[in-house]
Amino acid sequence: MAGGRGVETGSVPMERLDHYAGARDHTRPGDRLAAVRRASAALREELLDDSPVLYYRSFDLICVPYPTRYGFLNAFRRPSPYMHLVNRVFVVQFRDPAGVVRTLLVSPSDWKANRETPFFKSLTHGMGPFRRLTERLLAPEHATVEECLATAGIAPEAVDYISYDHLHTQDLRRWLGVGGAAGVFPNACLLVMRQEWESCFGLLPPQEQWYCPGGVEGIDPARVVLLDHDVRLGEGVSILRTPGHTEGNQSFAVRTPEGIMVTSENGVGPDAYAPLKSRVPGLRRYARISGMELVLNGNTLERGIDQYISMMGERDLAGPSARNPDFYNVVTSSEFRGYWAFPGLRPTFCFGPLEFGEPQAHG
Repeated sequence: MAGGRGVETGSVPMERLDHYAGARDHTRPGDRLAAVRRASAALREELLDDSPVLYYRSFDLICVPYPTRYGFLNAFRRPSPYMHLVNRVFVVQFRDPAGVVRTLLVSPSDWKANRETPFFKSLTHGMGPFRRLTERLLAPEHATVEECLATAGIAPEAVDYISYDHLHTQDLRRWLGVGGAAGVFPNACLLVMRQEWESCFGLLPPQEQWYCPGGVEGIDPARVVLLDHDVRLGEGVSILRTPGHTEGNQSFAVRTPEGIMVTSENGVGPDAYAPLKSRVPGLRRYARISGMELVLNGNTLERGIDQYISMMGERDLAGPSARNPDFYNVVTSSEFRGYWAFPGLRPTFCFGPLEFGEPQAHG
C-alpha cells in the first residue's frame, strides 16, 4: 500500500529546536546517552522559562489488559500475565508563535475502531462465547474523545492539531476523513514524525500486530504534517524525537504549573522511570541486579538501546514530580493502574487525570 507523503512543516507555525542535534550520532552508546542527557538538561531550563500553557487536561478513555512481559520487560516477578493500562487523551491549548490560541489533542484514540488491531483482536477472539461480557469486565469504557471535548466545552471544529507518541493501534480515518470527507476534526492536521508515518506503509511482521489495518489509508496527505526534527509549537509546548519504542516515536513536553510534563509510551507509568523506588514486584530487584535505571515498554523493541536513551532524556527533561519527588513528571499516554482482575499488581504512584487552567475560545 503506497502512502501519501504529507506536507512539510512550513504549513504549520512552529519553531525548530536543535538542542539534540548530533546527540545520537556518536558511535558509543554511552556517549549518545551522555549527549542526550546534557541536551535534556539544557532544554529543561529553557522550557521552564516558558509560561504554562493556557489549558491542559487529561481524560480517561478506556482501560485495556496488556501483557506484563511487555509492560515491565524482564523485570516483573509475579505470575499475573496481564496488567491494566488506562488510555488517555490530553487536551492542550497554547499560543502559537504568532500569539494565536491553538488546540492540540495528544493521543485521541478512536478505541472502537482500534479494536481491529491484530494483537487485541486475537486476544478478544480467544475469549469464546462470553467475549462481550469479558470485554466489558477487562476493558471498561470510560468516554469517547468527543465526550471529553464536550466536557471541556471545546468544539471539534476548534481542534487544530492531533498527534500521537506513535501510531500503534490507531485508526485515524474517522478523525481526519477519507474520500473527501472532512472527518470529526475538519480543521485539524496530524503532526507525526516522517519515520513513523512512512513505517505505517511498509510494516514487518513484528510491527504488524500493533498497527490497526488500514488505519491511515485514504487520508488526504494535505492533512498530514511530517516532522523531521524537534519543534516548539508555541508557548509551553514542544514535540521531540524519541526513537525506540518505534523508530518514529515522539514525546510531548508541556509546561504546566507543576513544571514540565512529558508524555510518551516509552514506559507504562512512573514506576518504569524510577524502578529503584517502585514497590511493583520485581522492579526494584531487577534494577539493582541489572543496573538498569529504567524499565522499557517492550512489545516491539524496534530500537531498544535508543528507547533506553530516550527514556533517560524524557525523565531528565521532566524532572521530579511535585506530587511525589521519588518519581518523575513523565505522564505516560497509557498509564499502568491497579485493577481487581489483576490482584497484587498496583502502581507505587500514578498521576491519574490532570487539569490545569481554563479552556479558551478558539482563534
